[in-house]
Amino acid sequence: MRGYWDPLPTARRLVAAVETTGEVFSGVWAERNWRNIPGPFYGAATDSLMLGRMDAPHHIAYDDDLGDGFRTEFVYRQPGNEAETEAVIGAAQVELYSGYGWDGDDHWTPATVRAWWRDRGRGRNWALAIAADWAADTHPDWGSNGSAQYRPHYHEAAQGHLDFVAHIDDGLEAYLRGYIFWLDRRRAPRRWEALPVL
Repeated sequence: MRGYWDPLPTARRLVAAVETTGEVFSGVWAERNWRNIPGPFYGAATDSLMLGRMDAPHHIAYDDDLGDGFRTEFVYRQPGNEAETEAVIGAAQVELYSGYGWDGDDHWTPATVRAWWRDRGRGRNWALAIAADWAADTHPDWGSNGSAQYRPHYHEAAQGHLDFVAHIDDGLEAYLRGYIFWLDRRRAPRRWEALPVL
């Protein structure tokens, strides 16, 4: 698809149709994970249960920052259609602290998107290293009790890191060019309009 598909109208409709006891998206922009791909959705102060990939394996991955005792989830691929948007909402709904946000469009600018792209090697290198670590059969932290019963969960999570790398390598540049156009004009490009460069 040329340009950018805005998932927020679909997301608002889907969230409004579901009864919840609290807000689904109460994540705070200042607390977002630096690995999040630019776009409306992002993981901020999420829990450490690592459940998001059960609903949205093509969009959610987990970090390894345990400095505060928590791992958090991040959006490595923004949704591009209604089904993908529903999957991301599902991941946000099972998140214990409602730590996902959907106000990224209010914060990203063409300049900050380009800065993220220039620094993409940081996320790519991190993802390759953590994927190798979590895919190993001797990971030192399979759950709080160190049990190998968590091995399949970590192996599946490592696939998310590899998918993150694959998205950076193929597809992300075109998406970001469309997103920058949308941020600047809040509409899809006309046939004769060129997308901005990164």
